[in-house]
Amino acid sequence: MRIRQLQISDLRLFAEASLRLAPGINFVRGANGAGKTSLLEAVHLLGYGRSFRGGSRDTLIRHDRERLQVFARWDTDSGERRTGLTRSGSDWQARLDGQNLPTLSGLHLACAVICFEPGSHELLAGSGEQRRRYLDWGLFHVEQDFLPVWRRYQRALRQRNSLLRTSVRNAAEYLPWEQEMATMANRIDELRERQLSRSESAAAPLLATFLAEMGEPRWRYRRGWSKEQDFADLLASNRERDQRLGYSFSGPHRADWQLGFENLPESAPLSRGQEKLAALACVLAQIEVLRQAGHEVPVVLLDDLASELDREHQERVWQYLADADVQVLATGTELPVSLPTDRVAAMFHVERGTTGTADVRPLS
Repeated sequence: MRIRQLQISDLRLFAEASLRLAPGINFVRGANGAGKTSLLEAVHLLGYGRSFRGGSRDTLIRHDRERLQVFARWDTDSGERRTGLTRSGSDWQARLDGQNLPTLSGLHLACAVICFEPGSHELLAGSGEQRRRYLDWGLFHVEQDFLPVWRRYQRALRQRNSLLRTSVRNAAEYLPWEQEMATMANRIDELRERQLSRSESAAAPLLATFLAEMGEPRWRYRRGWSKEQDFADLLASNRERDQRLGYSFSGPHRADWQLGFENLPESAPLSRGQEKLAALACVLAQIEVLRQAGHEVPVVLLDDLASELDREHQERVWQYLADADVQVLATGTELPVSLPTDRVAAMFHVERGTTGTADVRPLS
């Protein structure tokens, strides 16, 4: 997909902003705090319904305003698509191609976005929840049955946890939910293992480019419960322990994966720089994962890449993105030396005015 036009209103510092984006690399420059990252946030909202910066969703809406809006037109292999996303109070509303959407998932499925920003190294260094989310994002886009299976598992998990917290002892009340959990858990596990294999294959050339000195990458997947035991039997045998805990300890909601390297001792951590490069390889691998699945390739968001990587690795990233033929929206205080001007399809400047609002304008 390639966004042709992006319009936002009352998003953080922006009262109104409109950008005509080009295929290829679009670069947004501006001083720190000017608001350039908010333009990336606008696209991220279309793909995820949340900001990559964290914090309260209420802070997304400009001060003293009641709602924010994001509109976009983008091109796909099958034609143009249009969307509008509004947040008012605590509610989100979305339209796609002129039709109201009952949930945001329809918009997120149509608008694939990947992002690398200063916190992205947490993909490898942070909690297992982030790594599960990484796999599940890819599955959401390439496996049609993943979302309904995941929702069924989550519903059964909530029901079992509710029973655990009320100290219900009657096994008959647990059995339907535990059987549902087991059926869905096995399917989720199968899909996640398949997705990790796809990611491993897609990330291999990137890791070889970014971290050649580390040797062969080694991926390891843990599904969240023992492979030697049937999950339904495990849930039944662990009821008393789970009642003491107040939640279900085992299951795909505890799954995780790990990326190691041939030349890195198993107990040794990656350096901060190595974490960033490995995480970037994993993020960019999603481009090829979606392409191989016949899906529209994602829009790539890069927030201040020059502050995260040295010049040599920046050059490798820009070269990879040029070869991958994807649309990129990148930010920085200045155009980095690593990115030649003839490789930039469009450039914008963001400036914060004396009134505290931000303005964006294209640069020739």
